[in-house]
Order: sequence, then C-alpha cells, then structure tokens
Amino acid sequence: MESIFWLALMIIFAVVEIATVGLTAIWFAGGSFVALLAHLMGLNIYVQILVFIVISAILMIFTRPWVLKYFKPRLVRTNYETVVGENVCLTETVDNIKGTGRAVYRGQEWTARAYEPGKIFEAGTIVAVKEIRGVTLYVVESSQMPMA
Repeated sequence: MESIFWLALMIIFAVVEIATVGLTAIWFAGGSFVALLAHLMGLNIYVQILVFIVISAILMIFTRPWVLKYFKPRLVRTNYETVVGENVCLTETVDNIKGTGRAVYRGQEWTARAYEPGKIFEAGTIVAVKEIRGVTLYVVESSQMPMA
C-alpha cells in the first residue's frame, strides 16, 4: 500500500509541475521517488517520510538555483528601462504644479516631471532620468545621479 501512496504522490507532484511550469513541485516528485525506493528496500514508514523530507529539501536547496539559472528565460531589459540613469534634454519647462514638461531621449519625446516635488527645470536643461512611471520620465539634476 505504501508503494501506491508514494507512486501516486510522485505522479501528483509531476502533474502539478507540468500544469504550473513554475519549478515548484518537481523537487517533491523527486523526494517521493526516493521514498518509494526506500519502501522497496524494506525501510519503515517513518524512515520513508524522513527520506522524502530530506531528499525534497536537498533537491530544492542545491538544484533549484542551478535549474533556474539555466532553464528559466532570462529577463531582458526593455527599451524604456534603459533610459533610467541616462541624460535627457528638456524641450519644455518641467513644472509639476503646472503639469508641464517634455524631454527628448534618442529622438523620442517623453512627458517629464521633476522627481523632487516643487523642483522646476527650464527648457534646454540636461537632466538625468531617475525613474519611469508609466510613460513619464521623473528627472533630477544630472549631478545627483551616480556615475556608472
């Protein structure tokens, strides 16, 4: 009966892993498999449960980082994320209170706002992009951004 339990548990974890594709249950399927082997070797149920827990933990701790590194898709910065930290030229005065401000970065015009409340930047000023929220650049004086 225990062999059916461990086999069923292994299949359930494998199905959950296939359904979620999130590398969350495969470690427990491996632990179930080794616990099944422990049962087939004649070890008692308490040892089987301990084997399941230990093997699942070992698989998760030691193989998960490697699997995530090589099998998960790498995150690629999108075009807009590359703007953060870059200098832009203001084409319109940035005044958060009046709701004005435009900047140009690589030929594209963006809405611009001051990162610090109350700060005003005149048109023609070169500023650094501190943050992007939606389609708005939040800018600071170029000297405030650390050099890369």
